[in-house]
Amino acid sequence: MEEKGLPRHPRRIPELSGELTLERVKQVFSDCADFAAKQVRPAGWDCVTVCWIDGMVRTERLNDYILRPLSQLTLQPGQSPASAVVKGGVWSQNAQLQRELSPTVDAMLKGCCALFLPDGVVTCMVESEEKRAVSQPDNESEGKGAKDSFVESVRTNTALIRRRLHSPFLRVRREIVGRQTLTPVELLWLENICDPALPQRAAEILAGMNQEGMLTPAELEEHFSAPRSSAFPRVLFTERPDRVCQGLLEGRVAVICDGIPLGCVVPVEMGQFLRAPQDRAYHYLASAALNVLRWICMGVTLLLPGFYIAVATFHVELIPTQLAMSIITSERDVPFPVAFEVMGMLFAFEILQEAGLRLPKTIGQTVSIIGGLVVGQAAVEAKIVSPAVVIVVAVAGITGFTIPNQDFANALRLWRLALGALASVLGIFGLTLGGGALVLHLSGLESLSVPYLGWGIAVAVPLREQKHRPELLHPINRRSKW
Repeated sequence: MEEKGLPRHPRRIPELSGELTLERVKQVFSDCADFAAKQVRPAGWDCVTVCWIDGMVRTERLNDYILRPLSQLTLQPGQSPASAVVKGGVWSQNAQLQRELSPTVDAMLKGCCALFLPDGVVTCMVESEEKRAVSQPDNESEGKGAKDSFVESVRTNTALIRRRLHSPFLRVRREIVGRQTLTPVELLWLENICDPALPQRAAEILAGMNQEGMLTPAELEEHFSAPRSSAFPRVLFTERPDRVCQGLLEGRVAVICDGIPLGCVVPVEMGQFLRAPQDRAYHYLASAALNVLRWICMGVTLLLPGFYIAVATFHVELIPTQLAMSIITSERDVPFPVAFEVMGMLFAFEILQEAGLRLPKTIGQTVSIIGGLVVGQAAVEAKIVSPAVVIVVAVAGITGFTIPNQDFANALRLWRLALGALASVLGIFGLTLGGGALVLHLSGLESLSVPYLGWGIAVAVPLREQKHRPELLHPINRRSKW
């Protein structure tokens, strides 16, 4: 919807106007210190000018594959210079004859050099391909399994997926997102498994992303989470290629964005955010037990602070007598109400967590230890908070760290504060009301038209007996094993 007083500025096609000449290209890149040009004089030719963007091309390739063969190129009788270059005069497999200014400039920005010949302009790809090497995952480490992770290059990431899925049915569709960044975004799916409606819907979302640039995962996530906003993620970002491949084998689609070292898998359900990458690498009984433990920890981190506020403030009769006497004794010298103590400690815990993440690793660990000692031990000794409150907040925080997905854990942190605030006002009734609102909220969420609560806790079933793909994905071939 267009805002009042702010006109729309759609991207012009073509974005640059004018005749394709050397002077016009130099005008486009005026005041650009990385624009370079060099003149070459082949035998029997007029002077040829080669233009490129320094840093976007690899110098060795430009010298060996373009400049050297161009300087030694001899024309056959009746052969034009542009035709000779396109048909093998330089060592480039994608030499293209250009006739317009805008495509020529776009090619140079992607790593091509432009040859201004007497009878035309030819672009040749000599991109730098400088990128970070494939390394181990930082946030999704695995004891048994692959040790590679995605990098910022979209073509390297698709190659990591193809090394695992040697299937001729793997489809890769490219979309260009961002009026200024022109970021390549690629959509992947298995044609013989995936429901055709899923990649079609995902392609429509990518084509409708009318924005200036694509630089962060949040920009991609926001469009796939529309139209209903929620703190809970509805796309799964992972740095592991094997996890993306597993999603493709289940009938999902994946999105790989150039410049973002993560793979995006859609559609997803809530239970998928509680599964760790190593669950499929260990015995099914251990994996299922750990999965159930994570569900329990999710309930503890979400409800424990609010439940303690409710029973300690409004419903003391629900606590066993000995425990109630202990809580009353610890609260006797504290000048603040229980709700204020718990909410204050929750905010202090969030501040310490953010401080530990934002600081360098060597300093962050020290800040976390010192902050924990100061906030915990010193606050209890100063009679600012009671020991029971420190224990409750610590248990809620530690159980929250068992959630494998950080985006889902952040959503639980927000709802934990909201449920604590409701419990401090209405007691158990407020906690129950907030829990019901949370369930209704989750039941109304969808991921690419797939219900967010479509699947539940993983049951203890051996991998050899998991023979069917999720039914709600509507895969073409539902049976995965025979």
